[in-house]
Amino acid sequence: MNETAKGFFTDTSLCIGCKACEVACKQWNQLPMDDLDWRRTSYDNTHHLSATTWRHVSFAEVAGAGGPGGQTNWMMMSDVCKHCQHAGCLEACPTGAIIRTEFNTVVVQQDVCNGCNYCVPSCPYGVIEVNMEGPAPDGKAHKCTLCYDRISDGLEPACAKACPTDSIQFGDVIELQAHARNRVKALREKGLDAYLYGDEEVGGGRGIGHLGATFLLLDKPHRYNLPERPVLPQNRVLPGVLSMTFTALALGAATAWSLRKG
Repeated sequence: MNETAKGFFTDTSLCIGCKACEVACKQWNQLPMDDLDWRRTSYDNTHHLSATTWRHVSFAEVAGAGGPGGQTNWMMMSDVCKHCQHAGCLEACPTGAIIRTEFNTVVVQQDVCNGCNYCVPSCPYGVIEVNMEGPAPDGKAHKCTLCYDRISDGLEPACAKACPTDSIQFGDVIELQAHARNRVKALREKGLDAYLYGDEEVGGGRGIGHLGATFLLLDKPHRYNLPERPVLPQNRVLPGVLSMTFTALALGAATAWSLRKG
């Protein structure tokens, strides 16, 4: 990991679901309001990350051990772009619009993006999206920039600044990861099933490497709408091509043999 890399550590055990991070992100980046629907998924009114929602607080309602009349547990997490060590979106971009900054973060240059959509299926976390709807569709790809303009001026990103519980922490990735491991150890000593999402074991690896945005989770990744063992989609292409090639060769050989026999 680059020693100058900046990133996030999100501690879900401290998240209270206030959505201050969502509001701060939209306000600072001048993102439009979402078409909210409170009837669909309770407090999770923004539903997912999108071209106009770069921070999303997810809510998972889990019934307690007491059954329907027992206690209800809420698991909340503020999701964001992972700023991957090996970013699928960056590798797939044909125009060079997606770049890695001096902070090792991944940013889309809006004046270069042509809206080809190649980056969208290349993200194993479903983060990046081309803005084709809403009040101001521009047909370009958008996602979290880790507030490049703010950190360039020595300020922390808007979401981390607004978080009242320090659930979202910003800083040097190496230092954040060390702090995250200590936090996981402390919670495990208290009997909680805490672990880090975004290292080589869970959430990262398999061509992606470490994540610039890691998360302390208290349950399985799917509870937070995160893939447990994501893989760069590009890494699936070569095996698929080889499989199709061998299949075509086998069919060709079988056809030639049958014609000779006939």
